[in-house]
Amino acid sequence: MRMRLSTAAAGLLLLAGIGVAAAQDVIIEPEQETVIREYVKKQPLASVNLPGVELNIGSTLPETVELHEVPDTKYRTVVVDNRTVVVDPGTRKIIKIIE
Repeated sequence: MRMRLSTAAAGLLLLAGIGVAAAQDVIIEPEQETVIREYVKKQPLASVNLPGVELNIGSTLPETVELHEVPDTKYRTVVVDNRTVVVDPGTRKIIKIIE
């Protein structure tokens, strides 16, 4: 009986952890994404090279990287290794990679 309770408790903790991780995901509204894509097309930026930084959603960009404001949104963009990334300016985390 004790083993079943431990297994159940572990399962609940695992599910709670997944819920917390999902709550941290940033979802860009479709209208905002359209604004960002249009801005990126009209305002091309030079690409920067960041050795040792993986371009994944959730990766944090160093403070040395200049982020560019996207008008009418709360997001910033930068082009890294010829890939445009959308960044949360508060955390400097990549929230979207635009191909």
